[in-house]
Amino acid sequence: MDAAVDASTSQFELNEEQHAIQEMAQAFAADRVAPNALDWDRNKHFPADVIRETGPLGLGGIYIRDDVGGSALGRLDAVLIFEALSHADPAFSSFISIHNMVASMIDRFGNDEQRQRFLPKLTSMEWLASYCLTEPGSGSDAAALKTRAVKSGGDYVLNGTKQFISGAGDSDVYAVMVRTGADGPKGISTIVVPKDAPGLSFGANEHKMGWHMQSTRQVIFEDCKVPAENLLSGEGAGFGIAMAGLDGGRLNIAACSLGGAQSALDKALSYTAERKAFGSKINQFQALQFRLADMETELQAARIFLYAAASKLDRKAPDAGKWSAMAKRFVTDTGFTVANDALQLLGGYGYLHDYGIEKLVRDLRVHQILEGTNEIMRVIIARALIGR
Repeated sequence: MDAAVDASTSQFELNEEQHAIQEMAQAFAADRVAPNALDWDRNKHFPADVIRETGPLGLGGIYIRDDVGGSALGRLDAVLIFEALSHADPAFSSFISIHNMVASMIDRFGNDEQRQRFLPKLTSMEWLASYCLTEPGSGSDAAALKTRAVKSGGDYVLNGTKQFISGAGDSDVYAVMVRTGADGPKGISTIVVPKDAPGLSFGANEHKMGWHMQSTRQVIFEDCKVPAENLLSGEGAGFGIAMAGLDGGRLNIAACSLGGAQSALDKALSYTAERKAFGSKINQFQALQFRLADMETELQAARIFLYAAASKLDRKAPDAGKWSAMAKRFVTDTGFTVANDALQLLGGYGYLHDYGIEKLVRDLRVHQILEGTNEIMRVIIARALIGR
């Protein structure tokens, strides 16, 4: 990326290692992702081969402990990585985020046997992972999920359907929130389901507005047998596990919005420096200059806010959850607005696929919905301010 990023990161005094991490992710994104992003989007192609190339770079287990092949980095490090990757393709970066969220859940809440069994193949990207919480009848009200797991001998038998699952059918491992007890959050558990589990199937790939390079399908359990040893942290712990994964996931998805929006602004700057109207380059018109100035200001504010939230999560600050929610709401809203404004600056060309901005607008729109809608972020923030 460009000097716009360096100027704001200096506020956080990134050390030499963090600069190296950022530059590594930028180089990979520029070389292996950016040249292919429009084709992947156009052809709805899931680039499993390129995703797996991130494993040797340490991106399959960014904040996973190093005894299982993880990179043991912090949340600010992760934000730098996802921002860099999403400058090339937010949909690609977002899938890496989801994979890392699942790996983190196993790392934090799995026992040693589970960690040693799953994580080396996840951190190397030999196995890809998907997160399964949402259902056809439970989105924001996650505690209302209905997919049930019943103990039967040495197995759990799962029945139910998960909805809007990124990577479904392509991933090798699924972290699934299931009901093992009574209604409500205390009856929810988390179980790791391998792709080859008997009784597991997948719906058709959804036709959606953006994120075309990612498959999005239902995950369907019909008397699906999973070894009981795949349960994380015992029955009833699942809702806490799911929510713990989301704090970091919200920062990651905010970083994906930030990188995508920065890409849109960069494209708009290049275009307006070349396009002429009424005898002048259009970046010489003051109204357009003001629009660019606002876009830059809002992105820099979002960047500093996001880095501050990530630093709080690294420090385990008591208000880290509130800051994660605030950052997710603010940065994803800002990112979409900046990308949409960039499209407007290109006029009719912005609406064309080959210029890349309409893809960014489509991809960034879903960031305001997933990992908890931005309306739910406001609920979390308000509760932290005034109590439940």
